[in-house]
Amino acid sequence: MKRKIVIAIGGSSGSIYAKLLLDKLSARKDLTLGVVMTDNAKINWEIEIGQWDDTAYDVDYYKNNDFFAPFASGSAQYDTMIVCPCSMGLLSRINHGISNDLITRATDVILKERRKLIVVPREAPYNLIHLRNMTALTEAGAIICPATPSFYSNPTTVDEIALTVVDRVIDLAGIDQSDTYRWGKS
Repeated sequence: MKRKIVIAIGGSSGSIYAKLLLDKLSARKDLTLGVVMTDNAKINWEIEIGQWDDTAYDVDYYKNNDFFAPFASGSAQYDTMIVCPCSMGLLSRINHGISNDLITRATDVILKERRKLIVVPREAPYNLIHLRNMTALTEAGAIICPATPSFYSNPTTVDEIALTVVDRVIDLAGIDQSDTYRWGKS
């Protein structure tokens, strides 16, 4: 049985993280991917990466106002949701249960069903409101994985640097991957 994963692309800078996540996961035959993105996410994608092309990946796309998307209900049994990147505004709406669009409704569903929600905030520095929102989401069961790259794998390109975050997110989602750096392995 295929795992069902929701990827929500928020409107903060960091489109490269979403792109690399889609690059790695959309090619997998063992996953069903539902993808939703904010209007600002599309704008940032085009500023940071280039023209957004919704035919580039073999995934199911949904508009952020589509409350009939399967993952708007717990009965669809999507087991994991990744919000990558996540702006502080989106993170705040998720934390406060403001289900006014598909992304925030789906995060609410994932949390109420006690399934895995991984939030990848892309902001610096954090203010106290950001930290309290992240703390509350952690207490509610979410995993906060800031878009903070690591460098012990000696990355040499921007993509390799960003992949240190994306690979960590994939690991947190419990998705097997063999093409990633592992500490202590040569």
